[in-house]
Amino acid sequence: MASKHDVEVIIFGKVFTLSGYEGEEYLQKVASYINNKMNEYSKVDSFRRQPADTQNVLLQLNIADDYFKAKKQIETLEDDLRVKEQELYDLKHELITSQIKMENCEKNYKTLQAEANESMKKMIRMETELKDIKKS
Repeated sequence: MASKHDVEVIIFGKVFTLSGYEGEEYLQKVASYINNKMNEYSKVDSFRRQPADTQNVLLQLNIADDYFKAKKQIETLEDDLRVKEQELYDLKHELITSQIKMENCEKNYKTLQAEANESMKKMIRMETELKDIKKS
């Protein structure tokens, strides 16, 4: 089992200790995301005029919005992946079917070629016999 990490991060000028089983780099990345959101919204005048509890709810709503958009994008990409996998499966199936048809055509070609060669030999023998009969 992975060990738990405690990482000190700065969010909006305050030091917090984050704990988790993820690596320090990941926890710093999470803190950076929150910090960036807070900095982004702190620049908006109408946001700054809101009470602290309203600001927190607005930030939470914005983060939830980011989460659901990312989740929707993942679902869309997974759907696209499933479609592409099905297309790939269909193409592989079509390729195998085409290869089997080609092998059968090659076998038929070789058979017909052998028959044509035999017919040609038979025709040459018959012409030779005919010449021999005409000479006699």
